Amino acid sequence: MKTNFKAAVALVAAGVLALSACGDDSDGGGSGGGGGETVNLSGFSILEAANEGIFEDFQGTDAGDGVDFEPSYGASGDQSRAVVAGSEADVVHYSLETDVTRLVGEGLVAEDWKDNATNGIATSSVVVFVVRPGNPDGIETWDDLVEEGVEIITPNPGSSGSARWNILAAWAHATDGGDDEAAGRDFVTKLLGNVIALPGSGREATTAFTDGSGDVLLSYENEAILAKQNGADIDYVVPDDTLLIENPAAVTTDGAEKDAAVAFLEFLTGPEAQADYAAFGFRPVVDGVDVPEVEGANDPADPFPTPGTLYTIDENFGGWSEAADKYFGDGEEGNPLGIITELQQQTGQVGEE
Repeated sequence: MKTNFKAAVALVAAGVLALSACGDDSDGGGSGGGGGETVNLSGFSILEAANEGIFEDFQGTDAGDGVDFEPSYGASGDQSRAVVAGSEADVVHYSLETDVTRLVGEGLVAEDWKDNATNGIATSSVVVFVVRPGNPDGIETWDDLVEEGVEIITPNPGSSGSARWNILAAWAHATDGGDDEAAGRDFVTKLLGNVIALPGSGREATTAFTDGSGDVLLSYENEAILAKQNGADIDYVVPDDTLLIENPAAVTTDGAEKDAAVAFLEFLTGPEAQADYAAFGFRPVVDGVDVPEVEGANDPADPFPTPGTLYTIDENFGGWSEAADKYFGDGEEGNPLGIITELQQQTGQVGEE
């Protein structure tokens, strides 16, 4: 086990770890430092603890020698909008592709940002069911969630970007990853009917569940693992069919002028950084990663089981460029109302903002 991983686990034990990919804003302090280039990183919250070890690893390379880091963490959409508003960022690492494409539209990230070996993806996970210890309600499949009396908590897809992964995973199950809109609408309507809370963020949803509300929380494998590392009394189930969560990263146009920023983005998808992320529950996005035993996983020695069916945004939803408006459009300024937004309104499950 590497020294930086031990240090990172210590951070978890100290309660530094964020419990959601889209939690409240928090600024991280600088890291490293021999007076060379400074890399400004804008990231979503759950990266904070894992990134400390990754910064150290990079600083141990020739490209990272003397490099300082100035990270900022928060809700993915908030972070992206802050960069548009002028916050400094050389590298961005967000929950949703749309938070990067917002920057592309503003001329702050190059249009070819996905032209690399991982298609622009730096971390990944899958949608899971977080349940009470021992899974007393026997929740194993998506169909179990729509049984009468099951109480569900999930973040609000209208305000929480990462919550959209949850609801699209349910849609993919209902449609077998196809185009059966009627089946998707019917299943999601039933699912929303069992939802007892739609908190405004993933962190708030996790807090509501760990405080005792609900029978099941729709969440992400990495968040469930991180929550267990942080002492939460929960279990989690990886359903046989689920959705692959893919988190993008890119250099900004400012970052492209810095050798260290460009090198750091490449480093993120190398085996060393991917092993560090794996220790915090993220699935590697490249082959050849020496995955450590992962504390908090159902099987620490084999932490990332392969689901029977793994749906993806690109293959089953036409990519976020199509899915964002089709399912989550707000109907404002002449834009169509998204399917999920419509179903939320019809069921009265508009949630918290």
